[in-house]
Amino acid sequence: MALAFAQFGAKHPSAKPWRGAGPGVFEIVQDFAGNTYRGVYTVRFPKAICVLHCFQKKSPHGISTARPDIQLILSRLRVAQTEYGKRHGPVET
Repeated sequence: MALAFAQFGAKHPSAKPWRGAGPGVFEIVQDFAGNTYRGVYTVRFPKAICVLHCFQKKSPHGISTARPDIQLILSRLRVAQTEYGKRHGPVET
């Protein structure tokens, strides 16, 4: 549901800014059957919403995101910026 909001230019009440990647990157957290799942997406691109990573929260250290997940999100964000730039021109960040 949060991605549908983003697609139409709005922010779902449960979406919150994801720290570590600057503005325009959001996180959705959902609990289901005793597990917690997260999705991270960006709205930095005028013509696209890009889902960067969806994963089950397994970090044993409170609410923090595991380092491999953080690195994967940042890597995918760089790839998304490059690919978007090739198709639609550079985007101001």
